Amino acid sequence: MKNHYHTLIIGSGCAGFNAADWLHDLGVRDIALITEGINMGTSRNTGSDKQTYYKLTLAGDEPDSVYEMASTLFSGGSVHGDTALIEAACSVKSFMKLVNLGLPFPTNRFGAFVGYKTDHDPRQRATSCGPLTSKLMTEALEKSVKGKGIEIIDNGLAVKLLCESGEIRGLALLDLAAGGYRVLGCRNVILATGGPAGIYEDVVFPESQSGGSGLALDAGAAACNLSEWQYGLASIDFRWNVSGTYQQVLPRYISVGADGAEREFLPDYFDVFDKEQALNMVFLKGYQWPFDVKKLAGSSRVDTAVAAENAKGRAVYMDFRSNPAGLDFEKLSEECFGYLERSDALFGTPIERLAKMNPKAVELYRSNGIDLYAEPLKVAVCAQHCNGGIAVDANWESSVRGLYVVGEAAGTFGVYRPGGSALNAAQVGAMRAAEHIAAVGTESRGDLRLPGFSPPKVVYGAPSEFYGEVKKRMSRHAAYIRDVDEMMKLLVELKERKARFFEEAAVDLVSLHKRYDALVTQIAVLSAMVFSAEEIGSRGSALMGGAASDFDFEFDKHVDKVVTTRGDESYFEDVRPLPDCDDWFETVWNESSSTSI
Repeated sequence: MKNHYHTLIIGSGCAGFNAADWLHDLGVRDIALITEGINMGTSRNTGSDKQTYYKLTLAGDEPDSVYEMASTLFSGGSVHGDTALIEAACSVKSFMKLVNLGLPFPTNRFGAFVGYKTDHDPRQRATSCGPLTSKLMTEALEKSVKGKGIEIIDNGLAVKLLCESGEIRGLALLDLAAGGYRVLGCRNVILATGGPAGIYEDVVFPESQSGGSGLALDAGAAACNLSEWQYGLASIDFRWNVSGTYQQVLPRYISVGADGAEREFLPDYFDVFDKEQALNMVFLKGYQWPFDVKKLAGSSRVDTAVAAENAKGRAVYMDFRSNPAGLDFEKLSEECFGYLERSDALFGTPIERLAKMNPKAVELYRSNGIDLYAEPLKVAVCAQHCNGGIAVDANWESSVRGLYVVGEAAGTFGVYRPGGSALNAAQVGAMRAAEHIAAVGTESRGDLRLPGFSPPKVVYGAPSEFYGEVKKRMSRHAAYIRDVDEMMKLLVELKERKARFFEEAAVDLVSLHKRYDALVTQIAVLSAMVFSAEEIGSRGSALMGGAASDFDFEFDKHVDKVVTTRGDESYFEDVRPLPDCDDWFETVWNESSSTSI
């Protein structure tokens, strides 16, 4: 059985498959992709009304440029300029690769890839294949990888990165099919495990997604902006983002108490003298989807209203079966009325408007056992995306040499990001990592000794309920509303727990390692959040306290810094600025002909 590789990729989403595909094309053939389950993970199992892919404008008469797109990404705050510029510069190359693999991004009759405006986007750079864009991406890249004969180690859970002198030497994995551990030596690891989905209870991440950020953190890699997340409304019986069209058709928001009585509650949280105000904010929620402290008086009041009803012990639903009370199309805002008018949707009930504007959004829920024609949709404010992650340089290499991190696991996002930029970043980061690995050298080193690994001594028995309670406390005190005292208290408890983690009973090895990964990640996240709360306060998707009136906000404080975390210590570092580019063709031509990355 083979036990040495040039490069190992962990994760079978669109970032992991793309990394493997690029490595092969660049001549690095001694590789393998490791996955706990090839059909698991966020890329294949999540989306929204029309899941967005963000790239440079490729249609219309609106001006755009690489540097302008980079400036948009950089302006999100606490973003490194070099990675922003690379994500912009390589967006078309990465997008066209997907097109050439068969992704059905829409074009007009002249062949231009039309776009639309997404959140935090000043242009119309967004495009979509529908609700399942990332699933289609993953399937197309998987087909390409399998067609090239790249080895896939399925049913393998990576449990530890093995390093010496700050450099990758290999990894240990748990063989889920055969049982027991395997140790694999390698020169490089590309971590493509998605966001740290296992640290909260209220999440839109699919149940098959747990994340693997703890692998890198436990190996000593620095993290970046772990305090910066996106939270937004999501259905919870079937986990899915209810952004975009789901909001723009103006559903009725109801809450249901223990006695089964329902009430339409949104008007209570807005101006009672302006019934259309709540409806206009629901409409804006469609593309201003993430919770945002800057919009507490606007669309994000919908989130706080939902949270307030949940805090009363009431379940909240979006009801598409009938119109909200008092709906009068003529009294809606010009933006809302104009959108519905242009979409030919100034009629009927929310479900009829949804079926007209986006029938795939209706079918998505039907295929998952929920009939929006017949029943309301249970929702809550959930963790949706980690804007932070493992810190990487311009080649997506971490502070551990030979460890590259791509996709949502990489900390290339800041306080804000345009919707859909995560899919672009996953493709660009994977390509960039592969290019750097290939430039360093494609030859394998068979003379390397296999790194050592000592399996944990496991005590089997009934597992503690502590870790389930931690997820609930993370959602209650360390999500979109944050309580500094409670976060500090929980951080102390988790650090004490980590010191004796392997002395506690475990039900099986898989849950043991996943709990440990989540614990390591929760400690780092809480450290960053406590530091950010004390040094920055409320910003982005984080509201300190619980009532907007209790705080004065300085929204753009320290956007020229990133919060770096090592272990359980967090501190500021300056952002790397947008590079000044000398794009004189002859100079670049000569340099690219004579140098590598």
